[in-house]
Amino acid sequence: MKPKILVIVGPTAVGKSGLGVKLAQKMNGEVISADSRQVYKGLDIGTGKITKKEMGGVPHHLLDIADPKKAFSASEFKTEGEKALKNIIERKKLPIIVGGTGFYIDALTGAATLPEVPPNKKLREKLEKLSADELFDRLRVKDPVRAGSIDRHNKVRLVRALEIIEVLGKVPTLKKASSPYEFIYIGLTIPQVELDAKILKRLNERIQGGMIEEAKRLHAEGLSYKRMNTLGLEYRYLALYLQKKLTRKEMIEKLFIEIRQYSRRQMTWFKKKKIRWFDPKDEQAILAYASGSMR
Repeated sequence: MKPKILVIVGPTAVGKSGLGVKLAQKMNGEVISADSRQVYKGLDIGTGKITKKEMGGVPHHLLDIADPKKAFSASEFKTEGEKALKNIIERKKLPIIVGGTGFYIDALTGAATLPEVPPNKKLREKLEKLSADELFDRLRVKDPVRAGSIDRHNKVRLVRALEIIEVLGKVPTLKKASSPYEFIYIGLTIPQVELDAKILKRLNERIQGGMIEEAKRLHAEGLSYKRMNTLGLEYRYLALYLQKKLTRKEMIEKLFIEIRQYSRRQMTWFKKKKIRWFDPKDEQAILAYASGSMR
C-alpha cells in the first residue's frame, strides 16, 4: 500500500496555510510549502509567508531555501520536495503539501513530468536581454498553446519555455508520471466576491505591516529591480513604486487587479484536478474527510 499524503490547494488568501497547521496538529503532520516565491529567503511580507507564531510548533519545509537573486526552478523544487517527503515519512509523520503554485504541486506529486531539457547558457544570455513582452511575443509565435497558459510577465518561465522549444519544437503537454505515494487533495474555495474582499484586506494589511520597507531592504541588500520584476506580483509592483514609476495609489490598485487575476488562474488550474472542495469554515467536515481518507 502506498503511503498517503494530504495536499491542500486553492487560490491565494483563501486560508490554506492556517488549515495546513490545524490538520498537522491534529494528525501528527508536517507541512511542505508549495509556493514558488516562498522558497526565497527574505521574501516574507510580500509573499504572505507563514510566521513562526502562525506555525504553531508545526515543522514547515521548503521555506527560505533559495537565494532570491537566483532563479529556483520547478525541477529543483521537485528534488527538494521529494527529500522532504521521504524524511517526514521515515519519521512516521504525515506529510501535508500546502500551496497555490499548481505547477510545483504537479511536479512533486507526479501529476506532471518535467521536460528533460538541460539549460542552454548561451541561449539564456541572449534571451535574458529581451523584455518580457518581447519574449512573450516570440513564444506566442512559436507555441501559442503554451503562450496561452504562461504568466506573460515572468521572464524566467518565458525563457525556459523558449529554451525547451529550441530543443523539442514546442513545450510538450505535461503527462502524468508514476509516484510511490497516494495523494489526497483537499481544495478550499469561497465565492469570488468574498475572495476579492479578502485579497484587498490582506494586501492593505501587508502594506501596513511593512511590505514596502521589506522591498526597500531587499533592494539595498542587492536584489535588483529587474529581478524583483521577474519575481512577479507584489515585488513587480513594489519595484515600480520604488522607482517612482507608479504612485502608491496606482501600485495598490494595479496589484489588487493582478492578484485577483492570479487567483482566477489558480482556480482554472486546480479545477482540472480530482479535488474534494470545501468552504474553509467547514473545519469539522474537512477534518472528517482528511482523517477518513488516511485510513
